[in-house]
Amino acid sequence: MSHAPAPAPALVPTHCPYCSLQCGMNLRESGETVEVVERADFPVNRGALCGKGRTAPAVLSSRVRLTGPLVRRPATGRLEPATWEEALRVTADGLRRTRARHGADAVGVFGGGGLTNEKAYALGKFARVVLGTSQIDYNGRFCMSSAAAAHNKAFGLDRGLPFPLEDIPRTGCVVLVGSNLAETMPPALRYLTELKDNGGKLIVVDPRRTKTAEQADLHLAPRPGTDLALALGLLHLVVAQGRTDEAFIAERTTGWEEARAAAMAHWPELVERITGVGVPQLRSAVAMFCDAPNAMVLTARGPEQQSKGTDTVGAWINLALATGNAGRPLAGYGCLTGQGNGQGGREHGQKADQLPGYRRLDDPAARAHVAGVWGVDPDSLPGPGRSAYELLDALGRDVRALLLMGSNPVVSAPRAAHVEERLRSLDFLAVADVVLSETAELADVVLPVTQWAEETGTTTNLEGRVLLRRRALTPPPGVRSDLEVMHGLAGLLGHEKGFPTDPEEVFGELRRASSGGPADYAGISYRRLEEEQGVFWPCPEPGGAAVAPDGPAEEPGVPAEGPGGHTREAGRPAGGPHPGTPRLFLDRFATPDGRARFVPVVHREAAEPTDAEYPVVLTTGRVVAQYQSGAQTRRVDELNAAAPGPFVELHPQLAARLGVADGEPVAVVSRRGRAVAPARVSEAIRPDTVFMPFHWPGAGRANTLTNPALDPTSRMPEFKVCAVRLERVAA
Repeated sequence: MSHAPAPAPALVPTHCPYCSLQCGMNLRESGETVEVVERADFPVNRGALCGKGRTAPAVLSSRVRLTGPLVRRPATGRLEPATWEEALRVTADGLRRTRARHGADAVGVFGGGGLTNEKAYALGKFARVVLGTSQIDYNGRFCMSSAAAAHNKAFGLDRGLPFPLEDIPRTGCVVLVGSNLAETMPPALRYLTELKDNGGKLIVVDPRRTKTAEQADLHLAPRPGTDLALALGLLHLVVAQGRTDEAFIAERTTGWEEARAAAMAHWPELVERITGVGVPQLRSAVAMFCDAPNAMVLTARGPEQQSKGTDTVGAWINLALATGNAGRPLAGYGCLTGQGNGQGGREHGQKADQLPGYRRLDDPAARAHVAGVWGVDPDSLPGPGRSAYELLDALGRDVRALLLMGSNPVVSAPRAAHVEERLRSLDFLAVADVVLSETAELADVVLPVTQWAEETGTTTNLEGRVLLRRRALTPPPGVRSDLEVMHGLAGLLGHEKGFPTDPEEVFGELRRASSGGPADYAGISYRRLEEEQGVFWPCPEPGGAAVAPDGPAEEPGVPAEGPGGHTREAGRPAGGPHPGTPRLFLDRFATPDGRARFVPVVHREAAEPTDAEYPVVLTTGRVVAQYQSGAQTRRVDELNAAAPGPFVELHPQLAARLGVADGEPVAVVSRRGRAVAPARVSEAIRPDTVFMPFHWPGAGRANTLTNPALDPTSRMPEFKVCAVRLERVAA
């Protein structure tokens, strides 16, 4: 007697939990294992995945993740198992007690760029409505806040890429500044490969000859912290050679004369002395960029994570504007967001100065709109609070209790030893996370929460494409979602309503709160996200008129063709849903007059220049097999085998002066501390620079060394450049 074969387990389409590509993948559950299966139909990665994406299910294992709440017992001083009822009660009591003794702003909230849109939205609402605190920010402040600030200054709207990734291979030249795509988001490297296959040119700006730089037609290796001078020097040459687009400047921009004058003070020989990039290379870069019929400038953390990051990005935007490479197809400036939901995470209210829909917290109209959705008095909403590092620095002093979700600042924050000390000094710390991170180990209460594959929710990738992650697995019985955590805490703190646990219900409220704002999600539904492979914002509600981004009350609004200017692509049928906006600014920029704004900037030194005591520059970054603070990837055997620990990359000349051989331990010392890791001797880095990846805690923690000097506009710390000295260490 024959038996029909058992049906194959169903494939659940979802997205990778790591970087901002949010690569599409399918999951298939088979017994106790979860298999990642190629999802070739998703346009961003077309089936390709890096090692982190392929191995993402490993963190779902109960061997490595949290499976029940933990509470620190006074008798032992140790974290020990507790029930959910006890853990939530202790957390609510800690927050309530601090608020009663020291005021609402003595309670802080710290979020993460990996939280879904629903969770980021609910966390911002929880802080302002339940806790009544202004003290909320998130680790995305450490990601692309400088690019966001520069975007807003120049274009009136911040979306990482104002065009889809598919446009990159079809342009004529890409200048990639401070990004190592080959290691930070490997599936995206194909876009640069296709660019070159199509005859386009690639210019990479990076002090290291990375795997990405090896693909370049031209590699410019400036001294860390001098990207601003480099951009100004290139613009100087563009002007001197008569290669500006005068018609575009006259018709679609303002502020050119001031920006031009600032650039002309940075002549090529001066820029060569500042950056170390030779004048012939500067001229070659200008020729490649200006000879192309269309060109793009893409920045990442290199130029952005500086105390002058906003001005640096602004200088690169000025280069794009001056050559007419903005506001038209296959050209423009864009930022390569880092974290998985770094874009959406800052749009919906977990940032210190923002409300949902990218509304400004200090704008009365924005406050009134969001308060109406929340059912509260606008005057009850607190004002803007501290930025991320300033919030962490205030812990144990002005801020006495902290609720932290989805972040690990003990490893990821600048001046990390100081931040760890501040966390230890708190009266009360509660951490919601997937794993027992280095930060969670310091907590009074640890709340285990669901992961990407165990929950439904939306994220927004680097293109501004809103995506739906689908629940594929049932979480362990001792684990709850972040939405359930906030629902439980809100109830214990006197707010029985307003914090639903169903993500689709939360998204529905988010749509109403964002409606009419710069990041308008009102026309996006879970059904559309399932059917359309994501939807690009802004996407106003069906039948509703798009409106301008919120601006100062005295400024006129942008006409109704939409925030940022819609594309001139095929539009929606009469009365049909808005199609979303893959390409911004084609008709107008999102400024009151519709013109892009040049912002005059001048070069200035890093906050901490080298000197006789600290003569070498340290820069930091990522490696392909680890992600961010490594809290999850360091628990995956395959990834640890590929990248087992920290290292110090240094040039052979510097190694010879120290008497250090490859693999020997070397100490890197800054004014903030000391880190020790094996030397990796390589000609791929400048002789005056060393590089450390920042994924590890302990003796090799790179962020022990980094400088928390802040950009005055974005409040971004200067991760990418600080002065250090190197010391030989006995084996």
